[in-house]
Amino acid sequence: MQTKEHQRLILASSSPRRQELIQSFGLPYIIRVSDADETVEQKITPAELVELLSLRKAGAVREMLGVQDQHGIIIGSDTVVVYNEEILGKPADEQDAFRMLKGLQGNVHQVYSGVACVDAATGQQVVSHSVTHVRMKPMTDEQILRYIATGEPKDKAGSYAIQGIGATIISGIEGDYFTVVGLPLSLLSDLLLTFDIQVL
Repeated sequence: MQTKEHQRLILASSSPRRQELIQSFGLPYIIRVSDADETVEQKITPAELVELLSLRKAGAVREMLGVQDQHGIIIGSDTVVVYNEEILGKPADEQDAFRMLKGLQGNVHQVYSGVACVDAATGQQVVSHSVTHVRMKPMTDEQILRYIATGEPKDKAGSYAIQGIGATIISGIEGDYFTVVGLPLSLLSDLLLTFDIQVL
């Protein structure tokens, strides 16, 4: 087992949801918001995309850490929604959110979440992803507009949040719930074993 100092987790995310989830591990952690560039020019699969961006976020935080602060495991994560082979990120505006929700309603889509763990001291890294299938209830245009009016879709991949009032528009999932929230805890706990960090 690693020392307590080495067990420190460094979450490379400003997401309040991811911050809440990391607390559940009961391990010491700090937040370092990543300023990584999330643009990707080449055509890659959703799985490759979330893994690439997760690693990029963790790597950006490692570069930010001062020499005295380079201990712990940096965790980067990225989530996208995929429907009909189109990758849906965060909506550009309310019209974009409406377009996404209009397409998703009444159908099954996939949510991909990547997780990368990087040792701040050595640069050792491991990355993986998980995918969950989500069914969204059929909705009228009025219902979609009311949901957009709550403000919840604004900064969410696919324009909805399953852990918020968006739960009322989801009729079922197949896979890991936390993949949809944005940080698959089961997968993360497996990856941390690479660094001899046991959650349980």
